[in-house]
Amino acid sequence: MQLQQLSYFLAVARARHFTRAADTLRVAQPSLSKQIRALETELGAPLFSRARGNITLTPAGEALLPLAERILADVDTARLEVQELIGLRRGRLRVGATPSLCSGLLADALRRFHDAHPGIELMVEEGGSRDLVRELTRGALDLALVILPLADGTPLATTPILREDLVVAARHDDSLPSRLTITDLRDRPLVMFRPGYDLREATIAACRHAGFQPRLAVEGGEMDAVLRFVEAGLGVAVVPSMVLAGHPALRGSPLALDTARDTRTLHRLVALAHRKDVAPTHAATAFRETLEAHVRAAAGDHSLPAGVEPLLAGSGSPV
Repeated sequence: MQLQQLSYFLAVARARHFTRAADTLRVAQPSLSKQIRALETELGAPLFSRARGNITLTPAGEALLPLAERILADVDTARLEVQELIGLRRGRLRVGATPSLCSGLLADALRRFHDAHPGIELMVEEGGSRDLVRELTRGALDLALVILPLADGTPLATTPILREDLVVAARHDDSLPSRLTITDLRDRPLVMFRPGYDLREATIAACRHAGFQPRLAVEGGEMDAVLRFVEAGLGVAVVPSMVLAGHPALRGSPLALDTARDTRTLHRLVALAHRKDVAPTHAATAFRETLEAHVRAAAGDHSLPAGVEPLLAGSGSPV
């Protein structure tokens, strides 16, 4: 049984005339009659009584009529639902980001996306980069802003978005120098993120590489908690430069590698990631385009925070 056959059956049932039904469907009358006969053969019963040109439904036709109407109505509904999803009039976007990116880059990009596609439901997951990679891998997210590099074998495709300097956040009344190396943190109490944050692992690894174990004043917080602990004077913290914009009580000192010959500023690479084995939804593809356009626009009008460099082609910075 084919949808086309049901459509032809319904047209004849409504017109009670084969030729008029064919005209309505814009098909040849012999083709319509052939499909009706094929349907009757498959069902094993005549659907129309054709006595003296008077077309009426048989009992089998009466039984099929409401079912055919329901099936074709469901097909139209399915077609409309899919067209709305493709046209971004409806749908869902599940995106993840670290707290530092949620409050800045992601919030601005989501506003632009929502303005363009108000019918798309937005779901945001906030967490450490390693947590987001796990959620993205298991299919709980469509996209995520994560920190590179990823672990070997991670089944994700990534597009670098930003390079962002890492700074040491301290209170304004702290005697911390304006520029630091890792060894300057040797005797400093540190406020440390909970496990799952790449910043935690990167900071601890850099300290160990410089020959010392960091002294932790307090650990286990999310981004807002870590910054609040620094404001309270519990210690200093290594954070992305952009998070200090909303914390006037804090200042950031650039952090360089631990040798006199290598004064490069420590940084992190932010990338947009999705699963390799799953095609992005239309909403995910549209959001990616919105995010990239937002970054390029911010690079063009120089509104990105200090210490943040775009990595997208066409943004005015090297890829």
